[in-house]
Amino acid sequence: MNQSAPLSPEELERYARHIVLPEIGGPGQQKLKRARVLVIGAGGLGAPVLEYLAAAGVGTLGIVDDDHVSLSNLQRQVIHDTQSVGASKAESAKATILRINPHVTVELHEMRLTPDNAAGLIAGYDMVIDGSDNFETRYAVADAAAEVKRPLVHAAVGRFDGSITVLKPFETNADGRKNPTYRDLFPEPPPAGLVPSCAEAGVLGALTGVIGTLQAMEALKLITGIGEPLVGRLLLYDALGARFDTVRYKAP
Repeated sequence: MNQSAPLSPEELERYARHIVLPEIGGPGQQKLKRARVLVIGAGGLGAPVLEYLAAAGVGTLGIVDDDHVSLSNLQRQVIHDTQSVGASKAESAKATILRINPHVTVELHEMRLTPDNAAGLIAGYDMVIDGSDNFETRYAVADAAAEVKRPLVHAAVGRFDGSITVLKPFETNADGRKNPTYRDLFPEPPPAGLVPSCAEAGVLGALTGVIGTLQAMEALKLITGIGEPLVGRLLLYDALGARFDTVRYKAP
């Protein structure tokens, strides 16, 4: 993480509810200000991630998205609005972030992430949050994050359910075993066409808010060093049953 200037009086007031938390305080807020976080996708998951990390005072947010805002996005991608339809998602998200918090630096990467370019991009950040909606990108991000030793907060959603985990395969756990990789959890992608896309199956809009906000929470924990991140644990959310379950997994 890069060095940053002391918190200004305006920032001290803005982040007052963080600073009074003993677990965060001034030092934790400085960690947030120094942090560089890369978010893959400014869509359903990326929207709450970007909004809450911006509000929390994360100093630099990188956004990877080469898509444009469509009317059908607005039911769940709350970082965009009706006036944004047709605009670049990255630019639209940046405008909202700067309205939320002008102290945040936003770096745009209007590109498609691939196995060839992912590692180089991710290496320029302290951590990566994956809000992508396809398996090709998920595997590329996970492999690259492991290669350059950056924590990855991964999540996915279905129609009424979602899952989230944190991957740090370059570290060992309390037992001295290597933490699992994404491929330990999902050894290979499902056959093409087996899992329907959001456009085909639909998704309840607020579900992406729940899962994306959980991703933001895990990122804040990782940056400030508080709590127990979801390393080696997959958190499952059933929206219709209002139920959370946790599944543990490990490296072979």
